[in-house]
Amino acid sequence: MAATVTSIVLDTPAPDFTLPATDGKSYSLADIAGKNGAVIVFICNNCPYVKAVIDRLVTDASALIAEGIGFAAICSNDVASHPEDSFAMQAFAKAHGFPFPYLHDESGEPLSQFCFSK
Repeated sequence: MAATVTSIVLDTPAPDFTLPATDGKSYSLADIAGKNGAVIVFICNNCPYVKAVIDRLVTDASALIAEGIGFAAICSNDVASHPEDSFAMQAFAKAHGFPFPYLHDESGEPLSQFCFSK
């Protein structure tokens, strides 16, 4: 099944959100944003591509955080169809030493507009 990118107009503000994280806290966009911006990546524990690059992602995130750029990862998978993406995310984050919040977006909203659509 091919994926298409949802068209986003440059300078569109990111939607605000508040999502639970693997550290037991909840984070909003304002909590994540650094003085020089923010990077938000969409990942999941069971993705072979994520597994292949996760250590590099953690290294890059650490460098960006040191430069004043906020960083967070969001898993928006449906845990009914992907149980390994439930809050087993905590073990994944700990195993890879995430220096950033790993959030769970159970509903897939409001951030779905920034993801690929099928």
